[in-house]
Amino acid sequence: MLTSVRVLNFDNSVLRQNKLIERFKPSIIDLTDLGPRCRLYSNKKTAKEVSARIDPGSGDSITFLGSGDFHHITSLLLDKFSEDISVISFDDHPDWDILPPKIGCGSWVTRVLSKGNVKKVILMGASSGDISPTLFRMGNYDSLKDDRLEIYPYQYKPTKVFFKKIPESISADVKRGLFFDEIHWQELKTKNIAEFFLHVLRRLPTKKVYVTIDKDCLKAPYSLTNWVEGHLELEELLLMLKFIKENTEVVGLDIAGDYSPVKTEGFIRTVITAINHPRDSSAKDRPQSLIDSVNEAANIKILELLT
Repeated sequence: MLTSVRVLNFDNSVLRQNKLIERFKPSIIDLTDLGPRCRLYSNKKTAKEVSARIDPGSGDSITFLGSGDFHHITSLLLDKFSEDISVISFDDHPDWDILPPKIGCGSWVTRVLSKGNVKKVILMGASSGDISPTLFRMGNYDSLKDDRLEIYPYQYKPTKVFFKKIPESISADVKRGLFFDEIHWQELKTKNIAEFFLHVLRRLPTKKVYVTIDKDCLKAPYSLTNWVEGHLELEELLLMLKFIKENTEVVGLDIAGDYSPVKTEGFIRTVITAINHPRDSSAKDRPQSLIDSVNEAANIKILELLT
């Protein structure tokens, strides 16, 4: 049961949402001194500093992380759990890279999959180019074996991967060719989401579930982020969260995908950040007041449902 709300304040993005702060009165952990060292990825030293300042007794919290650039902090929050759990992620990206950095917003799912107590990870809405034929090869597709990982894009054309044998998976239909495998995704846009998602939940191997939301999975009317616009309607996300609440034991939940101007520390991080951030983020050229009001409205809807 989720009993409290807190903000891990790396970037002040949530603290600008005055209605949310006044109504839900979250506890606030000031991590702004670490924000420039945590954006996009963390090294072991910085990750250890973050973990030391997070209350280990707050696993039952709804935790705001700020920008999606800090989504890798989810893997540090999951370090606090020892019991068997399943993880459900709502995100426009799979975040399953096998390349360094290990604690990065593009690789945190792979780190989570290395944990023995995490029995399954389900990725809902991942429709970015990270599952394109080129970038798919950098993903942890071996984890599709035995359905340890399931991926359900909102929409994506078949992914053709040359000279790689892709594991059979309940979440994707693999067509074998002479020199390639072609993955036909189970797209959410073709499904009755309510019926389909309930079926997914009923197959979970654990009753206890951790949920993580990157609001870049949402269309721009509901979320303005450092990343590109996603495909989900807010009501679709809320419906799936309602089903999770009613059919599982939610042991923790975090929310990323608010917006903050990019501030980094160090030349290498600055270059990597510039290369990785999309030029056309959903918040680009939008007034700060609009960004804050749009993101606050979605956050409040989520909190109203879950608290």
